[in-house]
Amino acid sequence: MNKTELIDHIAQQADISKAAAGRALDAVIGGVRSTLKKGGTVTLVGFGTFAVGKRVARTGRNPRTGDAIKIKAAKVPKFRPGKALKDALN
Repeated sequence: MNKTELIDHIAQQADISKAAAGRALDAVIGGVRSTLKKGGTVTLVGFGTFAVGKRVARTGRNPRTGDAIKIKAAKVPKFRPGKALKDALN
């Protein structure tokens, strides 16, 4: 499912226009993004938790030349599914 299909699904299930569903989806994504950027977490009970993880600096290899390269530390988004979502899949 891509973003357009998700907007169509939201519009149909909530009985709202596709434009309103698109704005709502963009607002949710924006809220999650801004909260994670501040270092916070977003918990949707029954769905899961979005959080920020830290990846340490490390040495990697250039696959083309085999030379060692330095990979700097980074913050990465992580998602941990909730129990209800896990149960729905099994």
